[in-house]
Amino acid sequence: MTGEPLLEARGIGVRFGGVRALDDVTVAVRPGEICGLIGPNGAGKTTLFDVVSGIRRPDRGRILLDGADITRRSPVWRARHGLRRTFQRQQLFGQLTVEDNLVVAQEWRRGGGRAVTAARRARAAEVLRSCGLDPLAATYAGVLPVARARMAELARALADPPRLLLLDEPASGMSAEERGQLAAVVRYVADEEGCAVLLVEHHVSFVTELCARVVVLDLGRVLAEGPADEVRADPRVRAAYLGTRGSAANGSGPGGMRSDP
Repeated sequence: MTGEPLLEARGIGVRFGGVRALDDVTVAVRPGEICGLIGPNGAGKTTLFDVVSGIRRPDRGRILLDGADITRRSPVWRARHGLRRTFQRQQLFGQLTVEDNLVVAQEWRRGGGRAVTAARRARAAEVLRSCGLDPLAATYAGVLPVARARMAELARALADPPRLLLLDEPASGMSAEERGQLAAVVRYVADEEGCAVLLVEHHVSFVTELCARVVVLDLGRVLAEGPADEVRADPRVRAAYLGTRGSAANGSGPGGMRSDP
C-alpha cells in the first residue's frame, strides 16, 4: 500500500518502574490498510494502543495523525478526530440497548430535534445490519454473549465513521463463522471507507488472511515487520511467538497465539 501514513507512532518508549514496556517502537498505518500487531503476552501491544489512543502518554517518542503531532492531545480530542478503539474487555453501556449504544456514540456532534435523532437511529440501524446485529437492536447490551458483545462494540466504534480503528483482540471468543463475519466488516470499512485499521489478535489464520502487513512486538521492541506470510515464517518470530521456545502441542505458543479450529 502506498501513500502517506494516517497514523505514525515514532520511537515510542514507555517504562513501568524499571520495566521497559515499549522500547523505541515505530509503527505506521496508511488509509485503507489493515495492519496486524502481534506478539507474546506482555509484548507491549495494549500499552501501544493506550499510547496511540491517548490513555497513556509515552516517556519518549511521538504520535502523529496526518503528519501532525498529537502526542499531548487528549483521548476525547483523538476520538473526535476519527480515532476509535475496542478493548479486550468489552466497554459497552450494559444498561442501554444495543441500538442506543450506537446512538450515544453519535451524540458528541450535538444538535437535537426529531430529524437529528431520526438520522442517528437510521445510521445505527445501517451499522447494525452490516454487523449482523439488527435482530438484537432492542436487547440490553449487558446480557449479550461475549461474541455478540464484541461485535456490538465494533458496531459502536463504526457508528460515527472512523478514520483510524484500533481493534484489541476483536475475534476472541468467536466461532469460525463469527470471525468470518467480523473480517468482512473490517475489510469493508478499510476498502470502501478508507479507514486505517490496527489490529491486535492471537488467531493465526484471522491475522494472516485479513492483514496485508504484520508488525511483531517482543519484549517491548519491534521484532519483525512485513507481509503476514513472511513474518509468520520468520525463525525469530517462531522462536518468540509460535511455540518453538515452548510446547506447541495444543496449537498455542507461550504467547497464546492460536491456530483456528
